[in-house]
Amino acid sequence: MDFDLTEEQKLLQTTLRDFAQKEIAPAASSIDKSGEFPAVEVKKMADLGLFGMTIPEKYGGSGRGLLDFCLAVEELAGASAAVDNYLRVSLSLAIVPVMQFGTETQKQKYLPPQASGEKMACFALTEAAAGSDPSAIETTATTRGDGYVLNGTKCFISVGEHAGFVVVFATVDKSLKGRGITAFIVEKPNPGLTVGKREDKMGIRGLVSTELIFEDCFIPAENRIGQEGQGLKIALEALDASRVTVGAEAVGISRAAYEAALAYAKERKQFGQPIADFQAVQWMLADMATQIDAARLLTFRAARLHDEGRPYVKEAAMAKVFASEVSGSVTSKALQIHGGYGYTKDFPVERYFRDAKITEIYEGTSEIMRMTIARSILKEG
Repeated sequence: MDFDLTEEQKLLQTTLRDFAQKEIAPAASSIDKSGEFPAVEVKKMADLGLFGMTIPEKYGGSGRGLLDFCLAVEELAGASAAVDNYLRVSLSLAIVPVMQFGTETQKQKYLPPQASGEKMACFALTEAAAGSDPSAIETTATTRGDGYVLNGTKCFISVGEHAGFVVVFATVDKSLKGRGITAFIVEKPNPGLTVGKREDKMGIRGLVSTELIFEDCFIPAENRIGQEGQGLKIALEALDASRVTVGAEAVGISRAAYEAALAYAKERKQFGQPIADFQAVQWMLADMATQIDAARLLTFRAARLHDEGRPYVKEAAMAKVFASEVSGSVTSKALQIHGGYGYTKDFPVERYFRDAKITEIYEGTSEIMRMTIARSILKEG
């Protein structure tokens, strides 16, 4: 497999790095401290056309593949993982069910506003008792007249407060468990949908995550995505693709931490010389650089397989679990190299350290990723 980027992809990478460092990075610390919606930075991404990267041109997007999108995610996450996630969650996760399973009418209605950044989408699957086991969701969808009524509460919904529409998963029959789960589109505002508790998170604090509460929330039948009972399949296919982008996000956070540590090690002097001259620090930097390269290559492989229409579920899980755990290791080493200063908010490495952890949790924990990989290799064997 060829891992070289095309000249067009290299230009995209350079352009996005320049944009991220000039337009996003300067505000990253204040966004983290406030924990508020970064409206200015999100608009800048929209103005650049990023919210339409993977959406087909006929619906107002640029029709790029997952690998191109991963290049964008890495650069944006290196500047601010919180800001990046408004793009990553809405485009690589929430809008995927509409793109892959929606009707032509649904695509014409919902894809253009996503592509322009006018309306972001969010993905509402997780519940208090249904995290790693989505088949256990309790939100119900009951037929009423020419539509459905939704009742239930979703939690940890990123972009939920600021999304223009919600891709939500509910069961039409609890006794069917996973086979009863169905996907729907709920436009906002809707009198039956309210935003509940806002989470006070350790990291990615500028990514607003909330409860979404559905109380007798009526939606027309044409807002169902796919067939009744097809929702779990739809959700898992969206998650598979999104896991690759989590790998790219983890690489971006890791790279930012590594670059900060490398620069600091060259400047910081102890015992009359830069700490970069000490073998202990050199070995940490060497391990960090090696781990980041390996994580990026795994992510690129999974993205290329996806773009070529080849099986990639195992590779997506490998990329996510490895890159996310690398992110934890690299950011920890970067903080260690900074010493006491790394533990303060005067340097960005403590933010990278906090932001990295979530990549091991959302879109499937590391434990779930290992289960996915194990199932695949046992079948192959």
